Amino acid sequence: MTSTPPIQAEALYPVPQRRDARAASLVRRLKGRSIVLVGIMGSGKTSVGRRLAARLGLDFVDADAAIETAARMTIAEIFKRHGETFFRDREHHVIARLITEGQKVLATGGGAFVRDDTRNKIGESGLSIWLKADHDVLMRRVRKRSNRPLLHTDDPESTMQKLIDERYPVYALADYTIHSGDGPHDLVVEHILAKLEHSLPIDSSEAQVSAHAPSELAASLPIKKVPVELGARRYDILIGPHLIEEAGQHIAKLFPGSACTIVTDRNVAERHLPSLEAGLDGAGIRHTRCIVEPGEASKSYEMFSQVCDSIIEARMERRDLVIALGGGVIGDLAGFAAASVRRGMRFIQIPTTLLSQVDSSVGGKTGINSKHGKNLIGAFHQPSLVLADTGALATLPTREFRAGYAEVAKYGLIDSPEFFSWLEKNWRGIFGAGQELVHAIGTSCTSKASVVIRDETEQGDRALLNLGHTFGHALEALTHFDGSRLVHGEGVAIGMACAFRFSHRLGICPREDMERAVAHLVAVGLPTTIRAVPGWSDDAKAILGSMYQDKKVERGALTFILVKGIGRSFVAKNIRGEDVLAFLEEELTP
Repeated sequence: MTSTPPIQAEALYPVPQRRDARAASLVRRLKGRSIVLVGIMGSGKTSVGRRLAARLGLDFVDADAAIETAARMTIAEIFKRHGETFFRDREHHVIARLITEGQKVLATGGGAFVRDDTRNKIGESGLSIWLKADHDVLMRRVRKRSNRPLLHTDDPESTMQKLIDERYPVYALADYTIHSGDGPHDLVVEHILAKLEHSLPIDSSEAQVSAHAPSELAASLPIKKVPVELGARRYDILIGPHLIEEAGQHIAKLFPGSACTIVTDRNVAERHLPSLEAGLDGAGIRHTRCIVEPGEASKSYEMFSQVCDSIIEARMERRDLVIALGGGVIGDLAGFAAASVRRGMRFIQIPTTLLSQVDSSVGGKTGINSKHGKNLIGAFHQPSLVLADTGALATLPTREFRAGYAEVAKYGLIDSPEFFSWLEKNWRGIFGAGQELVHAIGTSCTSKASVVIRDETEQGDRALLNLGHTFGHALEALTHFDGSRLVHGEGVAIGMACAFRFSHRLGICPREDMERAVAHLVAVGLPTTIRAVPGWSDDAKAILGSMYQDKKVERGALTFILVKGIGRSFVAKNIRGEDVLAFLEEELTP
């Protein structure tokens, strides 16, 4: 094969920006090696690669674009005219040259890493990262483009599955594996940076930098602490990157000699359980696991029984630990089991969703669902520690991240108009996993902690945290907790919008505040009307009936959290059912 023409400028994406302290540290620790992104078509290598290069202040090169520029034809045309073998030879030569032409972020084609000599060349001069994506995610992405020659078959989905089966065992040979889900690409980048920070060795030059500039490096690895002061039951909420991997260190320090049972779901176990267990092993902590199915259906009597039996069968003692690794469902289920086994064990929350990090993991509410409604069986049982790993959010689908944001907005709407104004200006940074994300989580946790300290068992103003939940829980129950139709945060968003509109209908909330609150929820992509729920039947009486099972009902009278404006919520008791019914019928009118 003839030598490949030099790469043209349009295939190179130079990033001349100045590196911050975090990026400079990582680039030094890479020791001149390039970062090479590998994975199947549609895994996000180009989109993630551009963003990663920008964060590190390195050039970005797309190998496929370089091949097309050099050959002056598209990948599909090369396949058609010369065949796959010719293409793989050209691909190998291009990557072999690029990997030795200075430090960069390089995105490779889906088949590049499968070829032995190409993989070996990458290993000599680069650090490989596999962006691993599920089949349904890949198909949603590749359907948007027609330039995938390997998918030009009668059954693209079966072809994709065959490629997954063939290539994933080879991709697993990469130095690191990062899950690439439906969430924002910036979250995947943050997860990569956190993995590099935790894994790359610090050499002598780096140690010298650390000695001279500790404040800069500390700022690049922020861990925010929010105390929950409850006397003898006080605990801390830690917020920041790679806390899952470091959980063993924190547990060994706080609870020396303890063993633990990890309760998690199947999806979270695949992504985060190995890191947690490795950290526990490193700290010498005996541990067992209890893995349940994902979804609200696991908050049931049957699953509660299984979790309790698993803890008992593992011979966990009263002063041992139950670890909840997952979202709100796992936190509620594992927490209730911890409150019940041996009449109360200690437990640790390791929330892996935005919603659970800012809400359900804090405050000690635990429970399961009944056929009559949500969270009707449970207990108040405070955790001993909360580890909110921001890196875990990189694996969240966009829908789940957005749903979690509804609970963040809630804190501004309850009693902090200043925070709500900040969210209006900075929500894009939160979705982009910048420092705004840590600030938003920290502010939310601080807000909830202050309420919990004043009213731990919801006898007074802790009920304000349920803004939007009376409407939302009713909708969740009537959709039978079907997450494909409605997830909790979406129900809360609809409920908050309804609370503002109902308050305005009652004459207690100005129209401009109502419209402003709803407009922000719409801007971030959240649903704000009952009719937005897929497959909804216009049955106002059914919604009202479900509301009467709400745990805030007292002596048969409805209690709502209503608002006098943004940041001015209050507990409204004895709301007349006929007023609610009239409002619901108005809401359901097309």
